[in-house]
Amino acid sequence: MISYEMSEIRNITLLGHRGSGKSSLVEAMLYISNTTPKMGSVDSQTSISDFDKEEMKQGFSINTSVIPLEYLGHKYNILDTPGYSDFSGEVSSALAVSGGAVLVINGAAGVEVGTERAWRLLEEAGIPRVIFINKMNKGVHNYEKLLYDMKEKFGKKVAPFCIPIGFEEEFKGFVNVVDLKGRIFNGESCEDAPIPEDIDVAEVRNLLLEAIAETDENLLNKYFSGEDFTEEEIKQGLHNGVVSGEIVPVIIGSASNGIGVRTLFEMLYNYLPTPLEVNGGIKIGYTTNKSEMLTRKVAVDEPFSAVIFKTIVDPYMGKISLFKVNSGVIKKDDEVLISNKGVKVKVGNISFFRGGKQLPAEEVRAGDIGAMTKIQEAQTGDTLCDKDNVILYQVIEFPKPCLYMSIVPKEKSDDDKLSGALQRLMDEDPSFSIGRNYETKELIIGGQGEKHLNILLNKLENKFGVNALLKEPEVSYRETIKNSVEAQGRHKKQSGGAGQFGEVFIKFEPNSDEFGFYDNIHGGVVPKTYIPAVEKGLLEAKNKGKLAGYPVINIKATLYDGSYHPVDSNEISFKQAAILAFRKGMETAKCVILEPIVKMEIVAPDEYIGDIMGDMNKRRGRILGMEPKAYSEQLLIVEVPESEILKYAIDLKSLTQGRGRFEYSFLKYEELQENLAQKIIEIRKNK
Repeated sequence: MISYEMSEIRNITLLGHRGSGKSSLVEAMLYISNTTPKMGSVDSQTSISDFDKEEMKQGFSINTSVIPLEYLGHKYNILDTPGYSDFSGEVSSALAVSGGAVLVINGAAGVEVGTERAWRLLEEAGIPRVIFINKMNKGVHNYEKLLYDMKEKFGKKVAPFCIPIGFEEEFKGFVNVVDLKGRIFNGESCEDAPIPEDIDVAEVRNLLLEAIAETDENLLNKYFSGEDFTEEEIKQGLHNGVVSGEIVPVIIGSASNGIGVRTLFEMLYNYLPTPLEVNGGIKIGYTTNKSEMLTRKVAVDEPFSAVIFKTIVDPYMGKISLFKVNSGVIKKDDEVLISNKGVKVKVGNISFFRGGKQLPAEEVRAGDIGAMTKIQEAQTGDTLCDKDNVILYQVIEFPKPCLYMSIVPKEKSDDDKLSGALQRLMDEDPSFSIGRNYETKELIIGGQGEKHLNILLNKLENKFGVNALLKEPEVSYRETIKNSVEAQGRHKKQSGGAGQFGEVFIKFEPNSDEFGFYDNIHGGVVPKTYIPAVEKGLLEAKNKGKLAGYPVINIKATLYDGSYHPVDSNEISFKQAAILAFRKGMETAKCVILEPIVKMEIVAPDEYIGDIMGDMNKRRGRILGMEPKAYSEQLLIVEVPESEILKYAIDLKSLTQGRGRFEYSFLKYEELQENLAQKIIEIRKNK
């Protein structure tokens, strides 16, 4: 594949609800551009973009695929993203390097949850877009209502460019109201045709011309004076309106029949921005210590810089790093710097990566997307740059995990392999996390949902031969005391020769801080050299409470008396004496179990807030407040026990039909109800 001038390149993300036909649209684009001899399909496992074995097995997209293709002398880098919200990290990485987007809508289903979510992402990122209503031949019988729903959800900027010819099974094409041409499917391909006499384009075209007029003062004056726009004025006005986000064109078609695909190509080239137009052709970065802002022009004569936005771990090809060149040119055998790590690497092969295949390249230029292999030090989010002109770009923001599970190998022999395999998967997918709970001795992984974590299990097995299971993680409870007690600890050991002796008297009290140790010794009854050993013994002993063996917190320990032996006393003796005093004190104190309380911020549409609040009450949650958000949503702030929300990501999805989202963080510990505490104690005793 040759290198293209920036004006001929379009970097486009396809996104939308699952099942809207994004991958099928890619197949149609590949076929119509003569890139492939026939259209593949997801169902037959011949889709170019769903090339991963797991994707073929599941029948839906899991990863973002980059599909470079050439059409009429232009280059389109199509980034096909998954529709499931569990793989939203893939969408984040694709949008980070895109200049425009196509929001694909299943015409038969209308505006779905994933459609709304995708629109919001595009709005927040300020990315120009085209809406492609797909599957017009499969149940779309009221195009006007569909447009009305889109305008209601997305605003007046939504502008129809097409009027359908026929509906449902009778759908055979459309009228393009911009160039006033019909496009009819003849059974094999689409061809130009006259506008049917029963279709009146005047109203729709007038609305479009009005939208164009509002993008430019001169055009607005011309519009109100009744003058016609030239073809060039219409094209330039639409381009300006789409790039600025004031106009979102709506076109229609059927990917399976190739209807509307050529029109989509024209839209992408004519109306979506070139790499030079995105953010004025300027990329903002920083010095490596982030103390100073730097800029790079998106130009081939600038020093080289790029961002790695996607990593693929292939069992045969090794690590594949997909990158977008922000400035300059990269060639085979160049030495570049990974600026955020301060590591120089030599680039071996570079290529354009289409689905799962490498297309050899001599160079990758500013504004284009390429791939390099076997750079082990490289990770998603890394900045690559000229070693003599260092720049650091902002890392890609990935969604935080919202579902955490404990992961264990099925076979004990896989224990050592599990952590390494998970780390390699995290190279591929930074939207999940790995952590070790040293208290419960569990390996914890966090992801975007149940489907996300189950796919990770499948990848562990298929890519690395590691079989693992997921289970609900243990909650880290705590214990504390409710009253003051005093206890003696006396350690005496005689085994011939020098013995061991230490005696302490300690008062234990409830405390607002996690732990406090106070020395109240008078008269040297416990030498100062042994005082630190007493504190050390208490710190060790408090890791295991008497009720269920959880760490003891919110306790104050005051050493007020003791005795020692001039020969037999030592640090070990006083440490052991302190441990004995702690255990005796806990036996006589009134101990209770504390549970972790988290602060949750739940965002959901207005109509679900009542149900969410009712559900939170059942979970022993406390509503702290509510704030209005954009898109007719509410932010609900809640305090709730952690044990009640371990699988809340699954429950909230069900409660809100996938429209809710949340984040949470640890807040404090609170006393657990006695009946619930007894259940916890029984479970621990039986382990």
